[in-house]
Amino acid sequence: MSRARKILAVTGGVGGAKLAVGLAQLLGPDELMFAVNVGDDFTHLGLHISPDIDSLTYALAGQNNQELGWGRAGETWQFIETLGSLGGDDWFRLGDKDMALHMRRSLMLQDGASLSAATQEITQRMGIAHRVIPISDDPIRTVVQSAKGDLMFQHYFVRERCAPSVHGFRFDGLSDAALNPALAAYLADCDGVIICPSNPFVSVAPVIEVAGLLQASAHIPCIAVSPIVAGAAIKGPAAKMMQELNMPATALAVAEHYEKSYPGLLSGFVIDASDQASIEQFPLPTIATPAVMVSLEDRIALASRCMAFLDELAG
Repeated sequence: MSRARKILAVTGGVGGAKLAVGLAQLLGPDELMFAVNVGDDFTHLGLHISPDIDSLTYALAGQNNQELGWGRAGETWQFIETLGSLGGDDWFRLGDKDMALHMRRSLMLQDGASLSAATQEITQRMGIAHRVIPISDDPIRTVVQSAKGDLMFQHYFVRERCAPSVHGFRFDGLSDAALNPALAAYLADCDGVIICPSNPFVSVAPVIEVAGLLQASAHIPCIAVSPIVAGAAIKGPAAKMMQELNMPATALAVAEHYEKSYPGLLSGFVIDASDQASIEQFPLPTIATPAVMVSLEDRIALASRCMAFLDELAG
C-alpha cells in the first residue's frame, strides 16, 4: 500500500494523543509533525502550564498515567497535598514530576525562549524524536462562555468539573497570533492532514482558526476523526457541550459542524463502526472503522486506516 509520507496531525488533549501515538508508530520523525492546541495554556502558581502539549508529550514518551487517564505515570503528590494543607490553591492537581516539567518550561520562557524552543528541548530530553509544535508561540486563551460567566478553560474544565452549561467560546489573543513558522514551512509540501479525535470546539478550533493555517492547508487532503461515538464523547465534555449548544451529540453533527464552520476544510471524515448505520447521511466522504482506542494495537490500527483513507482520497 502506498501512503502519504508527510503528515500533519492536529491534536489537543488526551483523546487526540491516543491517535497521535498510533501515527508515531507508523511514521518516522521526518514523516509526521504534530500541531498542538495552546488555548488551554494558563499560568498557575506562577508556572506556565501547557496541558495539551504535556498530554501529547507524556503519551509519545510512554509516560502517561494509565490509571488516572491524565498526567504522568508514577506520579506522587507531596507538593500539592502540602500546598493544600497550608491553605494554598490545590484545585489543579499538579504532581511532583509534572511540577518539574512546568518549572523547566517556565524558567526557559522567563529566560527568553519561545514556547516552541522550550517544547523541543523538553520533548527531546524525554526521548521523543517527532516534532511537537505549538500552533503559535503567541498566547491564545480559550474562554468558555457559561452560565457562571466567562471562565478560562481550565477553570471550567478542572475547577468547575465542566458543570456550568455553555453557550459559546472565545479565543483571546487569536486575532494577534501568528502561525508557527515551522508549521507553515511543513505545510508547503505536506501530503495530508489528520485532525485527531479532539474536541472540535475547544481543542481543534483554536488550532485551525489561527490566521494562515486554513490557507496553507487548502491544497492538502484533510480528514477528521470523530470524538463522538454512539452519542457519547470518548473523553471530555464534547457531548455535553453539543447538547448545551442545541446540537445533537452525534458524529454526524460533528461532521456538519466542520462543514458549516470551515467550508472546504475536510476531504473526508472517520466515524466509529458503531455509527455505521448513519454513514449515508454524512455530507462528505466518510468511513466507519473501530475508533475506540483502548490498546496500543487499537491506536495503530486506527492510524493505519486513517492513512489508507488519505491515500484513497488523494488517489
